[in-house]
Amino acid sequence: MKKDVENMMQPDRVAEAVTYLAEKKKQGEYTISDYYAIPEDVRAELIDGVIYDMAPPLSVHQLLSAKIHGYLARYIEKKGGSCIPFFAPIGVQLDKDDKTIVEPDILIVCDRNQITRRGIYGAPDFVIEILSESTKKKDSYLKLMKYQNAGVREYWLVDPEKKKVIVYDFEQEEIPKIYGFDTQVPVGIFGGECKVDFAEFYEEIRFIYEKEEK
Repeated sequence: MKKDVENMMQPDRVAEAVTYLAEKKKQGEYTISDYYAIPEDVRAELIDGVIYDMAPPLSVHQLLSAKIHGYLARYIEKKGGSCIPFFAPIGVQLDKDDKTIVEPDILIVCDRNQITRRGIYGAPDFVIEILSESTKKKDSYLKLMKYQNAGVREYWLVDPEKKKVIVYDFEQEEIPKIYGFDTQVPVGIFGGECKVDFAEFYEEIRFIYEKEEK
């Protein structure tokens, strides 16, 4: 895993987003001010001073993101309380420093003092990343470590290709739990009372998978 993380920290090519910056630096030296100088229509992340391009999401990614966020939002609205769900694009200043801003696919913040006009300051309580070919390694290794070290309580990796959900409950479990797209996945920060129904979601997007199989 260490080697994979090191590879993530040393991209093979300069991120396209960097070309929009007036001042060019070495990867690893960029800051939040550089990140905010990138045009808003160019999606990128800043992790430990390294700028990473973010490719447009696929249709399955978008559908899953909308359904999961909608489900969580309805649950939170019904239960009340201080938690607020967000979805990308929104910047998260994860380490409260000037070297990292990430854009999780879905996140929940329960401390409203962390919410600013620009985004989120500090670690969210709950984060979901939906994997793609271009983000799989970064989400599974580099961002996994960043989220855990920053204090994220729970982290889900949703893998549309393998039809599985990997759940990291950093407060309760050392070993992640793996669920298929044929079941409900409990949300740990809500004591398991909220269960995201991936079986229902899969039935609604099955037609996309069936097209690819033909």
